[in-house]
Amino acid sequence: MAKYRIAWMPGDGVGNDVMDATRIVLDAMNFDAEYVHADIGWDFWCKEGNPLPDRTIETLKTTDAALFGAITSKPRDEAHEELAPELQDKGLVYFSPIVKLRQMFNLHTNLRPCKAYAGNPLNYRGDDVDLVVFRENTEGSYGGVEWYPLPEKIYDALCDNPKMVKWKDKGLENVALSTRIMSRQGCESICRQSFEYAKKFGRSSVTLVEKPNVLRETGGLMTRVFREVAKDYPGIDAWEANIDAMCMWLLKSPQDYDVLVAENMFGDIISDLAAGLVGGLGFACAANIGDDYAVFEPTHGSAPKYAGQDVVNPIAMLLTAKMMLDWLGETSEAARLEKAVADVIEAGDIATYDIKGRGKGNSTTEVAQEIARRLQSPVNA
Repeated sequence: MAKYRIAWMPGDGVGNDVMDATRIVLDAMNFDAEYVHADIGWDFWCKEGNPLPDRTIETLKTTDAALFGAITSKPRDEAHEELAPELQDKGLVYFSPIVKLRQMFNLHTNLRPCKAYAGNPLNYRGDDVDLVVFRENTEGSYGGVEWYPLPEKIYDALCDNPKMVKWKDKGLENVALSTRIMSRQGCESICRQSFEYAKKFGRSSVTLVEKPNVLRETGGLMTRVFREVAKDYPGIDAWEANIDAMCMWLLKSPQDYDVLVAENMFGDIISDLAAGLVGGLGFACAANIGDDYAVFEPTHGSAPKYAGQDVVNPIAMLLTAKMMLDWLGETSEAARLEKAVADVIEAGDIATYDIKGRGKGNSTTEVAQEIARRLQSPVNA
């Protein structure tokens, strides 16, 4: 019997390509796991009207963790058009399966390291950028509480605010509303985890990325909680920055920052920006972590035009697998995998087109095989 049961969710697009590459590497490491396939993604929306089938949820409940490749997501109208004809009049509305997983399994913490590896010609600001983003994962602007058109009862409930009057004048059928709901508990959890991480790994600062001067209530709550939590960690600098200014400072002086913490949408924005500093989304890994379960995913999309071509960079997915090994307690194996990845990047002989240039790169599989070869060499075994 295998030591671990891992839910295996390639998804669609290049999710299949990078997951196949990851399996080559994990097998080379002799990782003791049973991989349990689980359906997720665009095909299941189109054919079944559900991108996250109930059978997948039940599968995840029987596993220790999940590895997830990538999925395609499209706006509501386009999603409806691609439904099977027999499903188009059933009132089905597309939802993001990864967002639903985060909420269903209370995967409250999205952890996104953005680290520059030596020798990567795409490192935008040098080889010494090493940022970690803590993104609250279940609340904020991605909570999924939205309306269009705006129902009368929602308008009425909000009418204590005098600013609402002008919206009814526009015609509620012309108004869409998205919410940004944040709780003290959610804010405290993500802030405390960011400081605990900084303490554990010797990071010197934690920076809150918010916009409390405009988003006064939600941003104000997050800021107050951040300041309260910071008092418990006197040896760690606690900084604050508005989201717009932070984008500038990360481009200008990323080496000044260590750990960044933010609500859902702001965390998404700054982690993609930080990924651009260290080579792009082909190097960007992520973990969705709850109290008892975690789902690991690269932050890149499904890139359907490259699906099945064996050309995309698998390193983000491999670093995601490294995060999974760390979470499972296999820290020595995680370090061994990261070293093999770093060595291949630094050598520069085997790399995909995003590094070498179009028409010059190696295949996804070849990169995985080179990393596997290094893992199996006497020096790294």
